[in-house]
Amino acid sequence: MTVRISIFSAIVCFSMFGSDLRADEPIRYLYKFDQADVGNDWKTVNDGVMGGISDGRFKITQEGALDFFGSLSLENNGGFASVRTRKAKLDFQPRDILVARVRGDGRQYAWNLYVPSWRIAFAWRAFFNTKKDEWVEIRTPLAAFRATSFGREMKNRRLDPAKVNGLGIILADKQAGPFQLEVDWIGIERTE
Repeated sequence: MTVRISIFSAIVCFSMFGSDLRADEPIRYLYKFDQADVGNDWKTVNDGVMGGISDGRFKITQEGALDFFGSLSLENNGGFASVRTRKAKLDFQPRDILVARVRGDGRQYAWNLYVPSWRIAFAWRAFFNTKKDEWVEIRTPLAAFRATSFGREMKNRRLDPAKVNGLGIILADKQAGPFQLEVDWIGIERTE
């Protein structure tokens, strides 16, 4: 009887607090924005670090989404707005696919993956498109990410997924004006 209660308790605890991975849905959720204090894991970095005047901000909505919004400006050699996580252990593997549910404004955004580096403005980048006012699920294999510094691609580099310690979303499409992207969740689909 004691063993059954212990096993039952373990199953209940795993269901409540364990992995978000289900047998019929191979997604491990990294960020769900309906959880308390998840906004503390994120910050904005805009072109003001280089003299630009773009205004990118974020908030967590009452509906449980990350709302990344603002206005992109090309003045003063600017042209980007971004939101990114603080350093975290994300546990990527080489064949993983980054998946997310987003609702955008029809503009092209990009994922940034961050690794420890001595280079300034270094990230691994992959682009994704949005459909105006429509929720879509996007899937980006890690193999699609390219090394960049100051937005320029760097050749002959290989991403080591185990070193990824942060991720972000950047808008740098050279189109001045307002923008908005909502993110419902971000996860990893693990392929064998």
